[in-house]
Amino acid sequence: MTEQQEASEDAVMTRIGQAVILLHAGDREEARNRLAEIWSEIGEEGDSLHRCTLAHYLADAQDDPAEELAWDLRALTAADGPGPPPAVRVFYPSLHLNLAADYVKLRRPEAARIHLARARAATGALADDGYGNGVREAIARLERRLAAEPVEGPRPFPEQNQ
Repeated sequence: MTEQQEASEDAVMTRIGQAVILLHAGDREEARNRLAEIWSEIGEEGDSLHRCTLAHYLADAQDDPAEELAWDLRALTAADGPGPPPAVRVFYPSLHLNLAADYVKLRRPEAARIHLARARAATGALADDGYGNGVREAIARLERRLAAEPVEGPRPFPEQNQ
């Protein structure tokens, strides 16, 4: 990789970081607009770490839970895709945790439980630090919340409710 390419990639992460600051400061719309602009620039074929990071934060910037889910799925796809750096493994617990939370919001507890189990299974990649401990604690909180909800059986087809 040339120095110019490395500097360009650092610039992308810097721009993502600037948009995330806006997001955390409460300016969701401006953050969403800036992140979407970066997404359109790098596209579906861009660097997998950039796509994963962007999609993750674009999910956080959404107001609609279905859109949040769509972006979190894009983040996981980017992490699973060809060429992600080995360091992306540390994101899997958080990526699956986010998906589980999305499915809870969408009242799909079965799907939430699947991704929560995947999040728990991937925690071995986490360090024993603030980030890792925070993710493990968030997994435990969502596990407790889902444990308190009844497990639904198969849903009838709509025509069976008539």
